[in-house]
This record gives sequence, C-alpha cells and structure tokens, in this order.
Amino acid sequence: MITEMLVEQVIDGEKIPLELAHEIITKMPSEQLYELADEIRARLHPDRVVTYVVDRNLNYSNICTSICTFCAFYRKPGSAEGYVLSYEEIFKKVEEMLSLGGSGILMQGGLHPDLPFSYYTDLLRELKTRYNIHLHCFSPPEINNFAKVYGMSIESVLIELRAAGLDSIPGGGGEILVDEIRKRRRTECNSQEWLHVMEVAHKLGIPTTATMMFGMGETINHRLQHLEKLRRLQERTGGFIAFIPWTFQPDNTPLGRKFPNRVPTEEYLRWLALSRVYFHNIRNIQVSWLTQGLDVGRRGLHCGANDLGSTMIEENVISKAGANYKATEEMLVDCILQEGFIPVKRNAAYKRLQTNP
Repeated sequence: MITEMLVEQVIDGEKIPLELAHEIITKMPSEQLYELADEIRARLHPDRVVTYVVDRNLNYSNICTSICTFCAFYRKPGSAEGYVLSYEEIFKKVEEMLSLGGSGILMQGGLHPDLPFSYYTDLLRELKTRYNIHLHCFSPPEINNFAKVYGMSIESVLIELRAAGLDSIPGGGGEILVDEIRKRRRTECNSQEWLHVMEVAHKLGIPTTATMMFGMGETINHRLQHLEKLRRLQERTGGFIAFIPWTFQPDNTPLGRKFPNRVPTEEYLRWLALSRVYFHNIRNIQVSWLTQGLDVGRRGLHCGANDLGSTMIEENVISKAGANYKATEEMLVDCILQEGFIPVKRNAAYKRLQTNP
C-alpha cells in the first residue's frame, strides 16, 4: 500500500519490494509518480547537472546468426547486403567523430559466425593507440557469441578484450530478461547468459550499462521481473553505471506486423519514473530521446532522468526500425538549459568531461 511514510522512505533511498512497484505502476497517478522520481533524482544529483555524451554508434558488421523478430538491422551470413567494415573505414568514422567533439565510440555488431577473434582485439588496440578514446563496445550477446565461436570462457574473452583496450560494455541485447519472451522473439542469448556476461564483467572491474526495450507484447509482470533481475545483480556487484529504458521500434521488423503501435509517451515516462524509484542502487537514469523524441526527452528530465544520452552521430540499428529522431550537441545542451539544468558533457563511463561546450 502506498503511504506518505513509504514515499518518504523511497525518497531517502530505501529499497522497495516488487509488489509495491506493481502497485505504483498500476495505481499511482502520473504526476505523483513523476514528482516522486524527480525528488529521488534531486537527492542523488543535487548539483542539478544533466549529462550527455557526444559519441558515435559504430556498427562494424550487420552479419548475424540470430534472427530476432524485433530487428531490422541484421543480415544472414551470405546475404548480399551483409558487410564487415575494414579498419580503415572504422578509422575514418572515428576521425569524423573526433572532429565533432566526440569522446569515444559505442561499437556493436551482429553475431558474426566466423570473424577471427583478432579482428576485435587488434581493432581495439589500434583504436586505443591511435586515438586514446573511450571504447564502449560489444553487447552481452556479442560477448557470449565470442565465447561460443572461439571456445573460450566469458572471463577469458573479457580479459583479452580489456587487455586490448575495452573500457566499458553497453547494455544492448537486454530487451526483456524473461526467457518466456526471449524465446518468442527468437533472441539468441537467454536471460541467464546476458546476466552472466554482465556479472563477470563487473567482477573484472569493467563497468556496464543496463537497458530495457519494451513494447513488444510483454506484460507488466515481465517488465517488473526484468527490473528485479537487474537490481539483484547490482546488489551483488555494483557494476551498472546507468539504466536506459527505451521502446520497441516496429518499422521494417517481422514483429512490427503484430505490434505496429509504438509505446505512448505517458506509458514510457511512467516506466522511466518507476525505474528511478526502483533502482535505489543505480546512480544514473538515461531518457531515450532517440526512440521518443527530444520533447519527451525534455519531459523525462523531470521524471527521474539525469542523463540525456548521446548525440548519436551515427546510428544504424534502431533507425532502420523507424527511430528517425536526430539531435546535435547544441540541441541537447539547449534542451537541458531550457529545463533549468546544467549541461555537462561526459564519456560512456559517465565521467564528466566539461561544462557547457
């Protein structure tokens, strides 16, 4: 039951039970929920700073052995539309990113069946040596795929990637961490495998982000189970530096024929706010302007979010599914200022780099 005393406990940073989260998301009026999340944000970030990042989402390959029904990016091995970027193509993209004030790259690709492991490790070394940038690379499904393809343990894969220059790991491939849903969506990596990659990374001292993609036919309880699994892992390791909820983009995807409608703004903001309330142990919450638009991004800064995400100099995955919003660094800074906050550029590890470019 939601009481004034309970609200005060939540604001003070106490953990709430799963049952209460269900009651909050189904019964609490939106404005009350937004206000509660905003008070928690203010406690955790009293300097009124909202961070953002200038980076490039670099997709080294679209060749993938998984056939996820929510994806419009992948191409099967042997497809004429499949590609693998050369190092020189990647270097050119990095140099373009640096010329625009970027601090690093978010590098992900498909689950390639036969690229040599040296393609990845040598690439990381070259990028670190040439540019000394932050390397936020390879989602848990990719890392899990490396282990299977090369006959290595997850720990060995991560140790080699870190030695080559890996700085942090993105939370891609999380979707909904409930296997009932993942099997229906033909997701290659199951929930335990995803969580295991993250737990090993955290134990090795590699920070990661966590995500939730919702709006593809899952229930409220499925979403809550996802949040609970992330929170339990965070209680054990403390390795998640941020949580980013975003919504399924249906265009050009097989699943979009069944679920063609996007998650409404209020539903998205309610789950964004609940994530701030629920994750007493994850410091940063990012609002997904890329899937919701900058207007919703601005509103999210009053619903618990303290981060506006990336300028996305390049984005090839969810844009193919219909996320066509664009933003420059100036646009993000202006949004933050207009909402009464202080904009601060960061890198992918949430290290602050400078105030007001």
